[in-house]
Amino acid sequence: MSSQNNRSLRVLFLPPGPSQKVPWFKDVLDSIGPRHILTVFDPNLDLEPQFSGVEVVIDFGGKLGTHKMADLAAGRVLLWQILGSGFDHFDIAYWNSRSIPVANCPGMLSSSPLADCALMFMLMLARQWNRSEENLQRGDLYNPVGTEMEGKALGLIGFGASARELALKVRPFHMRTLAIDILDISAVDQDRFGLNYAGKPADIDHVVATSDFLSLHLHLNEATYHLIDARRIGLMKSTAFLINVARGALVDEEALLTALRERRIGGAGLDVFASEPITSDNLLLTLDNVVATPHIAGVTEETSKRRAAFAAANVERIAAGLEPLSLVPSDLAHATRQQ
Repeated sequence: MSSQNNRSLRVLFLPPGPSQKVPWFKDVLDSIGPRHILTVFDPNLDLEPQFSGVEVVIDFGGKLGTHKMADLAAGRVLLWQILGSGFDHFDIAYWNSRSIPVANCPGMLSSSPLADCALMFMLMLARQWNRSEENLQRGDLYNPVGTEMEGKALGLIGFGASARELALKVRPFHMRTLAIDILDISAVDQDRFGLNYAGKPADIDHVVATSDFLSLHLHLNEATYHLIDARRIGLMKSTAFLINVARGALVDEEALLTALRERRIGGAGLDVFASEPITSDNLLLTLDNVVATPHIAGVTEETSKRRAAFAAANVERIAAGLEPLSLVPSDLAHATRQQ
């Protein structure tokens, strides 16, 4: 599609805060600014004039839009583009009620770094990274004794883009890989991604109980909230590790904390938490069987560029009179897979 025959659009960018400005801010400006009339929203200015004539809104992460903004956008804005994959913090029902099309960035744009981070957690937990660091500082050699990846079972809850990437990345470790998804996983895909087992949501308990590493790859919604609760944590092996690079509230954090403290599971690798930003007094951070990062699993320079390019492509589609890609469905109740 040639952009030369498309008109320039008025695009309003709801930008991230200062701590997240690099590289997201510049990449959006570089991708959209040269071709379209791009304005950066200023919270210190009146709202209504900033939405005047706006045809597309780029919302960083989907966290910045308000109902008042949606009211102003109704009947004017042709696309509200979320610059992120998840939309659990976005009131899609309200935007739908105002007849504003909403698109997110598909999971494939951040699937590789998410899988990288999950694999990093697996390796760190297997080799007891925190205890190793402590022993190194004390000069205590040859301890702790870790475990190997080969032959272990990796359970993937949700088999969208990031889970598929992780399945590919662990193949050299010769693990057994089990997956759960709401959609059928074809025999071709089972072979391609090296799956030893493919099940449906009704089979989650089996995978939870079987896995040595249990990795979550789901959107957060009513159906997946606290999917890993006290009962399911109780099904896990005492040596098993929980990996979460998706959304914190997929897990009952209090139940997880208790299980970790009592050594009823081996450990956890957490990039996301029930309440964010996480505070330094969060008790999970005090445990030597937890490795954690500050919600950065999908945050890479490459992800920023891919998402900005995707948003720019959707702006071009609107300019050409085409339907945007990755429109968020109005009914998210069963959208349990990380796309």
